[in-house]
Amino acid sequence: MKNKADIGIIGGSGFYDLASGLKEIKAETPYGSPSDKITLGKIAGKRVAFLPRHNKTHDVPPHQINYRANIWALKQLGVSRVITSHAVGSLQKDIKPGNFVVLDQFVDRTKGRVDTFYDGQIATHVSTAFPYCPQLRKLAIKTCGRFGVPVYKKGTVVIIQGPRFSTAAESAWFTKMGWDVVNMTEYPEIVLAREKEICYCALALVTDYDAGLVVEKKIKPASVEEVLKTFKKGVTKAKKIMLEMIENWPKRVSCDCQKALQGARFS
Repeated sequence: MKNKADIGIIGGSGFYDLASGLKEIKAETPYGSPSDKITLGKIAGKRVAFLPRHNKTHDVPPHQINYRANIWALKQLGVSRVITSHAVGSLQKDIKPGNFVVLDQFVDRTKGRVDTFYDGQIATHVSTAFPYCPQLRKLAIKTCGRFGVPVYKKGTVVIIQGPRFSTAAESAWFTKMGWDVVNMTEYPEIVLAREKEICYCALALVTDYDAGLVVEKKIKPASVEEVLKTFKKGVTKAKKIMLEMIENWPKRVSCDCQKALQGARFS
């Protein structure tokens, strides 16, 4: 089928070399243009759509990403399952730089971001009690184990507004709340995907310890050079994990993500 995909990958442009037969398309949505053109290709015989959330040139800051356009465009292409990658800061000492976390919960600390498709006539209340796809999470955890990648099988991400980083006091509060990692882009992407009944799985790559841990635990802050080095190594691993996941992609859907709108309306 022309310009169709089953699987979406939201991340950086470096993931394109996973696929063959690449084709760029420009998508338009009722919410404006997505972050960038969407690249279509094939991995292990499966049709995949790649979308860099910050644009290929990384010039779209977290608080200005058109999240609704991104998710809408992928859904219109036929995408029913999404894998994403995120760089995150660690809020807990045992979650070390270079580790991966397969996220299972989020805490929203953003402000002013448009976070729903349902702001019109019919009130629609989609449950986000368990927002991440359990079937894809299980596959991601299993795949990380196969590669011997240090991985936390669950974790809560707190999403801050950006583009500034947290103060040491804010970060220490997040740590005391028991949250695991911090990020700027997971919300509202995750809830918009759920509103479109798209299975969503997030691989979080820990690049450094956040400010609160650095101050309270007297951990040496990482230099920009160290963070970039950890990030580049992690992206290479993330690409291998995603490729293996797609090669072993489950044919049958065993989760309820694609039924998220059932019972979401009172009228």
